Amino acid sequence: MSSSRIVAVAPGLGLAIGVTVLAVVVEWLEGELIGARYVDGLVIAILAGTLIHTLFGLDARFAAGVQFAAKTLLEVAVVLLGGTISAAALAQSGLALLVAVAAVVLLALTASYLVARWLGLDERLATLVACGNSICGNSAIMATAPVIDAPAEDVAASIAFTAALGIVVVVLLPLAFGVLGLTQWQYGVVAGLSVYAVPQVLAATGPVGVMSTQVGTLVKLTRVLMLGPVVLFVGLRHGRKRLARMSFSLLLPWFIVGFVMMMAARSLGALPDVTLPPLQLASSHLTLLSMAALGLSVDLRTVLASGGRVLAAGLISILMLVGLAVLTALALPAS
Repeated sequence: MSSSRIVAVAPGLGLAIGVTVLAVVVEWLEGELIGARYVDGLVIAILAGTLIHTLFGLDARFAAGVQFAAKTLLEVAVVLLGGTISAAALAQSGLALLVAVAAVVLLALTASYLVARWLGLDERLATLVACGNSICGNSAIMATAPVIDAPAEDVAASIAFTAALGIVVVVLLPLAFGVLGLTQWQYGVVAGLSVYAVPQVLAATGPVGVMSTQVGTLVKLTRVLMLGPVVLFVGLRHGRKRLARMSFSLLLPWFIVGFVMMMAARSLGALPDVTLPPLQLASSHLTLLSMAALGLSVDLRTVLASGGRVLAAGLISILMLVGLAVLTALALPAS
């Protein structure tokens, strides 16, 4: 990283670190004063960051560092997490889980699109809402937008709903673990199928357990790989020439490749057991820092300005997606 890049990133990264420290302190105080940690540090970091941005705004000088922490550092955390998972974990999940992921994505995509159209959204905005909800949030929206010639205001509105509802899901979804009596494996399936973005899956599964995090990440990355076929279909539907506008880096992000390579290294014995604790520790710390930055990226005022119909479409869509995810997790053979 060049010196100019370091200077640009430093203020926002420092702010994200400050929010992270605040989250750690609040979580520690929970244990000391209440005797139990009811709200996990990952959730505290997201909520604190969101509150700061919404109440005080985010000066332009912090933008580069916040984006770096929310995106790049989180992607590094995902790659490191791959080193803690062996191929045996994926094989244990079986073909049934992979088929279930594809089926849930297609069902959710269709249902979300129909709901958005029923609420009066035009075809392009409905497509963005459906892709963002069903696959991977902002990444799916950004990959789909140029293919359908979506106007900037539609992209902004779609991203606003994924930012707000994504945080709501991360905060509330862990309650399903106790309410529904799910196993860690089942909860990982639910989180991987319903949470919008890979970093948010880590935040939603971290408080539950390592098994949930590993399963959730595998399911989520499988879901992300559905982006390519879906965008290809959308491109063919809207005109072949627009397919040239697709970004390969959006369809197959570098961190997924890195995750698979680290998992392969772990499976082949290139990463011995002694490396697991430091990999898990580094991944968890980077994830916490990224959650603080993710919160700092969200301004609830912008979300409210995106329009009631978009938020209504997103809310109904995510409720349907969570319902499908829970039914799928309960129906699959226990692992």
